[in-house]
Amino acid sequence: MAVTSANTSPGARARQEENRFAQAVRDAAIAAFLAGVLSFFFIGFRTDIAPGGLSLKMRWSAWITAIVVVFVGRLLLNLFVFNRTWSGSSTKPRSATVSERLPDLGKWLLRAFFIFALVLPFVAMYFFPNRDRQFIDIAILIMTYVMLGWGLNIVVGLAGLLDLGYVAFYAVGAYSFALLSTHFEFIGFWTALPLAGMLAACWGLVLGFPVLRLRGDYLAIVTLAFGEIIRVVLLNWYEFTGGPNGISGIPKPTLFGLEFARGEGSFASFFGLTYDPIHRFVYLYYIIFLLALITNIVTMRLRALPIGRAWEALREDEIACRSLGINTRNTKLTAFAIGAMFGGFAGSFFATRQGFISPESFSFIESAIILAIVVLGGLGSQIGVVIAAIVMIGGTEALRNLGFLTYIFGPGFDPVQYRMLLFGLAMVIIMVWKPRGFVSTREPTVALKEKKRIGADLVAQGEGH
Repeated sequence: MAVTSANTSPGARARQEENRFAQAVRDAAIAAFLAGVLSFFFIGFRTDIAPGGLSLKMRWSAWITAIVVVFVGRLLLNLFVFNRTWSGSSTKPRSATVSERLPDLGKWLLRAFFIFALVLPFVAMYFFPNRDRQFIDIAILIMTYVMLGWGLNIVVGLAGLLDLGYVAFYAVGAYSFALLSTHFEFIGFWTALPLAGMLAACWGLVLGFPVLRLRGDYLAIVTLAFGEIIRVVLLNWYEFTGGPNGISGIPKPTLFGLEFARGEGSFASFFGLTYDPIHRFVYLYYIIFLLALITNIVTMRLRALPIGRAWEALREDEIACRSLGINTRNTKLTAFAIGAMFGGFAGSFFATRQGFISPESFSFIESAIILAIVVLGGLGSQIGVVIAAIVMIGGTEALRNLGFLTYIFGPGFDPVQYRMLLFGLAMVIIMVWKPRGFVSTREPTVALKEKKRIGADLVAQGEGH
């Protein structure tokens, strides 16, 4: 008697899904290999006119980029477009959705992102020695917004509280670190970082108390006003914050007292290395990588605790949450405080990375960008925030380097001038195609017998996150 996939055990189904995903990856790898072989002489080489003939140059970066594009494109087609089961069994299972065919896709993506992020600076220095600083700096920027997105995801995605003034906590963390480090020389980066996070958490509590009875659009307006109040105070309190002139001379982080500068007692001289400014950028990258990793681990741990389940209950139905005996006041305050704390950590890093801050860096558009990352990635999804941050922040930076479009549309076309228009059009298309974000499936934190992912088509708009 043949056994269909619907009647197999959960363990067998999990093995089948892993096998299907592995075959999809293998198919994409074969396609990338064939593309690399076929395009080696067309993309990998470039001929230029030189004295005495032609000069042949290797274009490794363009060739590797083409291979990566083919691999990623083929893999996405296999996973989301082609209706294949990728099963080696003789039985023909029923048609399944993406969430049923690939329940562990998020885990695979998280592992891939983690490994790639761990070695990214060395990959950039090896393959792009002339542009390594640019790539690492963009990666630092993306990682900063990933951390901000994860912090706001606690408030919006898990607790269901629409916050339009999240940039206020970002600013509080940055100014707290800048003032502490510039006025007290004995306070370094690693000492001021937790202090700035705690101060931002205190301001999260200050915001939380007045809005305990508000929800929906009313809550959004109040949080928007709070963000503008913080910006106006920073702009006008000249004696304390420097006003529009901002704060400059913010010290850089050190490694056990070793500065990333020239001369004796520096990082390069201590380890016997030739001084290179890229050392400081690599160090900054791993700092924000560590902070973002801590943010993700703490968020996932909290989500499995009673407070995390209380956030999700509050998001689904506040009245039902109160009827179950859950203290909604404390639940809201903890969401605001913890989300604000991570925003303060990110602000501290932003201040030490820039070396200068001013109120112009904390306008409403920053809150809009962070909220867009959370919504575009999928409310409540950690991996979705990572994907959305890469698309939004990395996409805007990539649109600055589209000089080849000048050859297509003529010399009068400036890609930088139209980059925000193109980016806005891409966002509209993405939200029409995936209205609930890149990662729309949800897995409940607690299940009675077996955890099953909930597809976005089974819940109403804005529910079941």
